[in-house]
Amino acid sequence: MRFPFLPLVLGLALGSLSAVAATAAQGAAETGRYRNPFKELLGKSDAEINAKLQAAWQQLFYGDENSQRLFYPIAGDMAYVPDINNNDVRSEGLSYGMMIAVQMDRQKEFNQIWKFAKHYMYYDAGPFRGYFAWHTAFDGRRLSPGPAPDGEEWWVMALFFASHRWGDGEGIFNYRKEAQDLLRTMLHKNEEPDRGPITAMFDPVHKQIVFVPQGPGAQFTDPSYHLPAYYELWARWAADPADRAFMAEAAKISREHFRTAAHPKTGLMPDYSNFDGTPYTARWGNHQDFLYDAWRTLNNPALDYSWWAADPWVVEQSNRVLTFLSSFGSEVPDRFKLDGTPVSTDTNTAGLTAMAACAGLAADSVIAKPWVQQLWDMPIPTGRHRYYGGLLTMIALLECSGNFKIYGPVAK
Repeated sequence: MRFPFLPLVLGLALGSLSAVAATAAQGAAETGRYRNPFKELLGKSDAEINAKLQAAWQQLFYGDENSQRLFYPIAGDMAYVPDINNNDVRSEGLSYGMMIAVQMDRQKEFNQIWKFAKHYMYYDAGPFRGYFAWHTAFDGRRLSPGPAPDGEEWWVMALFFASHRWGDGEGIFNYRKEAQDLLRTMLHKNEEPDRGPITAMFDPVHKQIVFVPQGPGAQFTDPSYHLPAYYELWARWAADPADRAFMAEAAKISREHFRTAAHPKTGLMPDYSNFDGTPYTARWGNHQDFLYDAWRTLNNPALDYSWWAADPWVVEQSNRVLTFLSSFGSEVPDRFKLDGTPVSTDTNTAGLTAMAACAGLAADSVIAKPWVQQLWDMPIPTGRHRYYGGLLTMIALLECSGNFKIYGPVAK
């Protein structure tokens, strides 16, 4: 059974800032109309937009295997999405690949990726039962045991959308059951008597996603893992009423976390933060700074605002961070201290550019337009660094074309 609720692309170009703001102030979850900056701001036609999406899909999933694609089928009707540069397969990439597939209505590829994840990454016993190893070799060998919660989050959302868009099958392709089971484990791992030191993925007191569900990593968070746009749907779709109430509160708290984590002048957020929003200084790296994970903090609040319009502060925040990045002109560094001091000589990186364009879902049109234009003009990444930038670019193309949608019923 299909649920065609909210499948419409915003088909009318909005000629004024006030018209754009009025649409965003209601949110697509209520109106069924999704922001389409490519059409609204750049005047692109439906045919141009569709061609752009199809070309990106073709390159990333079926392009040259040595320089373009990120989708590799293997025996057993499975497929993986590799991080070429780091020579591994990550739960992040598999879950992004599945979300892209369901948004593009590509069930075969969705199923192939999910089968790889369940076959090689999933724990069906032991303290990690119900979780997934965060990375493997290309042949499926687990390289480290622990999970990374952003992968589980994106899997839950992609599986719910798959259930509503395509209907449920048998076994691991009973998407709704898989989503419900995974979400319940993420919330209730602490109740399992044989879990050892492994925790829930949401801290039960702070009601925030943790960095990793074990050891010191369970005592802080990652702002880019906060996905209130998704939590609002889980607050409606989780099987247990208590879990629905928990996720509704988690959505509110994540929106508050964005406010406290964002630097008041630059709008930059750290890779890692304490539950109170202050930067967390880890024993490794400089993750108190705005680094690769944090690129996604430009997108997550804006996507939430475009769907739910719950916090008008996101407009101010998106304007602030895009204005800061624009101050560098034609050569924008890709990593910073939160006060805006660059810590990288790399510029105009595809992943950050893509996420900046997504911030345009909430920003004022005059501030958003240059970033949306850059996304439209930017080639899909190729070569050894195509994994993260390529996936974020594809997600951005979907969001900025009105094609990153909610599939399923949305009740009050």
